[in-house]
Amino acid sequence: MATPGVFIDRDGTLTDEVGYVNHPSRLRLLPRTAEAIRRLNRAGIPAVVITNQSGVARGYFSEEVLAAVNTAMVEQLTREGAHLDGLYVCAHHPKEGIPPLRAECDCRKPKPGLLVRAAADLDLDLSRSWVVGDKPSDILAGHRVGARTALVLTGYGLGEWEYRRAKFPVQPDCVVADLLDAVTRIMDGAGA
Repeated sequence: MATPGVFIDRDGTLTDEVGYVNHPSRLRLLPRTAEAIRRLNRAGIPAVVITNQSGVARGYFSEEVLAAVNTAMVEQLTREGAHLDGLYVCAHHPKEGIPPLRAECDCRKPKPGLLVRAAADLDLDLSRSWVVGDKPSDILAGHRVGARTALVLTGYGLGEWEYRRAKFPVQPDCVVADLLDAVTRIMDGAGA
């Protein structure tokens, strides 16, 4: 039977938002990230990263650099006693770069392709899952698959919520300070 999961955006939600992360040394976990992931791990709730990384399509960094950055993230989490159950990346951009990376794909958030693929691979029930992110595109992707959503005020979240919330295509189910607050709400309140 499919289980619920928590799908987490990378930049601005799990890690510091620093623009295009073009070197592993630039990637840093946000202060309470490891504890949030450890809580999910202890509860047996899959923690899955879903991230747009159009810097590859735009030529800002290579797929090898992206892999090195993601490896650094996994290693930082491992050192803190936490692990991810999946990591799904869209490296496309609809208008920049050269094919096959310049493409109208189904995986670039707010499209739901990454969520659908991860759910199929990991046997996750999207209707009982959560999507946590710092942008309206994260919230819309979650909405499109019937998941509940949490907007974090880290990364772009605070500015998006304070100044642009009236323009969100859909509203989040909750707004929280950071990933740990989202996980606490998921586990203690609405449940995953």
